[in-house]
Amino acid sequence: MYSLPDDQTILSIIEPLALAAGRRIMEIVRDGFQAEEKADCSPVTRADRDAEAIILAGLRQNFSSIPVVAEEEAAEGMAPQQVGSVFFLVDPLDGTREFVRGGDDFTVNIALVRDEAPVVGVVYAPVRHELYVGRPGLAEMVRTNAAHKAIARNPIAVRERQSPPVIVATRSHNTPETDEFVMRHEPAIRVTVGSSLKFCLVAAGEADIYPRFGRTMQWDTAAGDAVLRAAGGQTFLTDGTPFRYGRDIVAGDAPFASPHFIAQGAGAPVCN
Repeated sequence: MYSLPDDQTILSIIEPLALAAGRRIMEIVRDGFQAEEKADCSPVTRADRDAEAIILAGLRQNFSSIPVVAEEEAAEGMAPQQVGSVFFLVDPLDGTREFVRGGDDFTVNIALVRDEAPVVGVVYAPVRHELYVGRPGLAEMVRTNAAHKAIARNPIAVRERQSPPVIVATRSHNTPETDEFVMRHEPAIRVTVGSSLKFCLVAAGEADIYPRFGRTMQWDTAAGDAVLRAAGGQTFLTDGTPFRYGRDIVAGDAPFASPHFIAQGAGAPVCN
């Protein structure tokens, strides 16, 4: 029987993997790259693939018995058929569209899921030099230097919901349902940002609610969700029930598709 290390040890292993992946992404930005198109018409680059290779090598070296669901492997049909109660979710470059356009809010996402909940997660935005980490009992925003090494750590926590609330929304995948949600909370302040940084803004007390009514995959959400939960926040489905992670959560969709959800800081669940 494989014995998983404690959450602090897991975090100490996956944090440097995210930083190394971010460092490689920025090397590719410097050298130049071209975007390709996957079967689902979403973009992919050498940065996605190289970053994923770094992360997978580290996870499989340190956690050889734990399944890993990674975006680019899944796109090639290599997602595990069974994941059990403990597994990793990896998005090596979340926000590839922003990345291709030269934006600064793409991230590296690594999360450990246990019993259908993301419990340890890291989200690294290498252009911003911002690393968000979370595990039970700890949530931090870590500043990094030009070499993508951690240089300063500050605890983060969700805030009491403001009036009017700050609602953070997707930049590249807006939907009419999102617009309607914001309108129902007028005079809400709307902020748009790409990638899993939306979760992190709520976790850091810079926003109150993140509604998502467009399609996502679990590797898009798990790391940011883990940081949010560690910071005292919550993520619910639109009917107020908990957001669960695992294979075949959304009937009739891809194996690791996510349902629509609402992520929030402190307060009662906000339902659609």
